[in-house]
Amino acid sequence: MELTGAEIITEFLKDEGVEYVFGYPGGAVLHIYDAIYRQDAVKHVLSRHEQGAVHAADGYARSNGKTGVVLVTSGPGATNAVTGIATAYMDSIPMVVITGQVPSPLIGNDAFQEVDTVGITRSCVKHNFLVTDVEELTETLKKAFIIASTGRPGPVVVDVPKDITGFKTEYSYPESIEIRSYTQFYHPPAEQITQAVEMVRAAQRPVLYTGGGVILGDAAAELSEFARMATIPVTNTSMGLGGYPATDKQFLGMLGMHGTYEANMAMHNTDLLIAVGARFDDRVTGNIEKFCPQAKIIHIDVDPSSISKNVQVDLPIVGCVKDVLSDMLVLLKQQPIAEEERLAPWWSEINEWRSEDCLAFKNDDGMIHPQHVLQELYKVTHGDAYICSDVGQHQMFAAQYYKFDKPRRWINSGGLGTMGFGLPAAMGAQFAHPDATVCTITGDGSIQMNIQELATCKEFGLPIKIINLNNGFLGMVRQWQEFFYERRYAEVTLEAQNQPDFVKLAEAYGHVGMRITNPDDVTSALEEAMAMKDKLVFMDFIINPEENVYPMVPAGAGLNEMILV
Repeated sequence: MELTGAEIITEFLKDEGVEYVFGYPGGAVLHIYDAIYRQDAVKHVLSRHEQGAVHAADGYARSNGKTGVVLVTSGPGATNAVTGIATAYMDSIPMVVITGQVPSPLIGNDAFQEVDTVGITRSCVKHNFLVTDVEELTETLKKAFIIASTGRPGPVVVDVPKDITGFKTEYSYPESIEIRSYTQFYHPPAEQITQAVEMVRAAQRPVLYTGGGVILGDAAAELSEFARMATIPVTNTSMGLGGYPATDKQFLGMLGMHGTYEANMAMHNTDLLIAVGARFDDRVTGNIEKFCPQAKIIHIDVDPSSISKNVQVDLPIVGCVKDVLSDMLVLLKQQPIAEEERLAPWWSEINEWRSEDCLAFKNDDGMIHPQHVLQELYKVTHGDAYICSDVGQHQMFAAQYYKFDKPRRWINSGGLGTMGFGLPAAMGAQFAHPDATVCTITGDGSIQMNIQELATCKEFGLPIKIINLNNGFLGMVRQWQEFFYERRYAEVTLEAQNQPDFVKLAEAYGHVGMRITNPDDVTSALEEAMAMKDKLVFMDFIINPEENVYPMVPAGAGLNEMILV
């Protein structure tokens, strides 16, 4: 059938199985919005800012594994989306972002609302396209979805000039397509799998260090089976939380800058590090020169460019982590080994580190402590909520004190550290799971970055529960200034008289607002909020203003050089 470019985009999204498009209209995409208006298969979610739209698509993708889809206009629409695109890129989130562009004859003429979207986004996308012929539109869209969702996922931008959306051509949905020079899957040699298992058998102090690749690769079940069969301790990166059950006795907690004492000490003293779907980020390694000084390293990852990029490894295995772990399990099952007896001294040492109880905190001074709020949230939600975090101290408290037993329940900006991510990401998660409990963990600095999305929540009736840990500071920056700048609190103080009344602000948007100032009211407030199944509730917890996140590995230190209190 012959369709306009705008109709092709809409018809393709329907045929691709896209349920939601998150976006914001403008002149360059009016043909597309008109085509969306004339159908009802693909639903459009109008955010109140393009950054909010991209974060919402991101949260949707992280929580259900599908590709998020965004539609924004040219110029400022595209540039407003860049932070969200970069956030998704750093965390390898599958996303297709369709941006409008000025008509083809005007490209390069400094036309109204023209920017070089392809050039601007080149460094923060997996790939991008500028469509120059309506006949190439369908094929380009199919390529975008394949590239975004296969191998190591990531965002793909498709820039479409306005005239292209008005031209007509034949349309038929391509079930499959070949992309020259694009390798989607890797099959590691059997010899590498055998060597890895032999190294596991020989290790006296092994550690499984696992990251977001376990979540993205749907490999949580294989990881759990492998760890339990080999009785190896497991630590997760922030992006990997939920990839292994946090309540399991073999779990050491999160590692890295704000990781647990036992996780970081195990990493420092291991003789075999098995890295699965992790990229050796600087927040994990600390000082590279001091990282895992006694260890041989196996690195399993779908992206060959990640291997030995930051840390030199002894055995690289390029492949889908799910498949690699499955292959290793086959060999372990063929010849089971008595790991418990051999590793008993190692577990004894780990349990000594655990006895430090590094996450203990005082809770008897009449103030609300963020750690307590997160512990009670875990209890009230029975550990079964989708937790979407902004960035800062509250993010680390959530990672430390909310126990994630399932994958895709912890949704945060790990690589880019984007303030303002939490609320729109929670919107996307709520669209993906309409009957689930979805919470935003935020702070009085972060929430104001994209607070306009409270209007979107009202329009679509999203019953998100916002836990605002209000300390009157940009907390994480303040903590660094306390430790390393002699308490010179430069531009981090958010004085109460200059802050909004968050309860009234929530009510102004049509939601329920609650202020909690007494620690005795924390649990009852959370229970009351969670009982309001059909309402967004904004809980403003007035917390200890100078609470710090411990443990902490200072910049330039090794993982064994933690500040514990």
